[in-house]
Amino acid sequence: MKKYELTSETKMVCGITLHRIRALIDIKRWNVKSGDMGGWIESEANLDQSGEAWVFGEARVSDKARVSDKAWVFGEARVSGKALVFGEARVFGEARVSDKARVSDKAWVSGEARVFGEALVFGEAR
Repeated sequence: MKKYELTSETKMVCGITLHRIRALIDIKRWNVKSGDMGGWIESEANLDQSGEAWVFGEARVSDKARVSDKAWVFGEARVSGKALVFGEARVFGEARVSDKARVSDKAWVSGEARVFGEALVFGEAR
């Protein structure tokens, strides 16, 4: 069963078409209800259809970036390139995670932080 769908609501950002997502099931961990609108992704490859990962609000995930497991991206955060956000990681505020960076475990990237290149943020880092 799919967790979310791409809606017909789109926006162009730097030549990339992003789609608003809509929950198809409840995700209790994040208090997401079926029918709730989520953030913006370029394709289903950006957000795992299983697990409890979610993209909220105006957050954007694009290119070959992926959010999975129990991770969440929210606020005005951006995840792009080949970046991975997984485990119970959180990316929020105006944070940017790009290139081949990885944010995992229970790490948080927030505020105006920039994580890029092949950087790793893990454990309980803040």
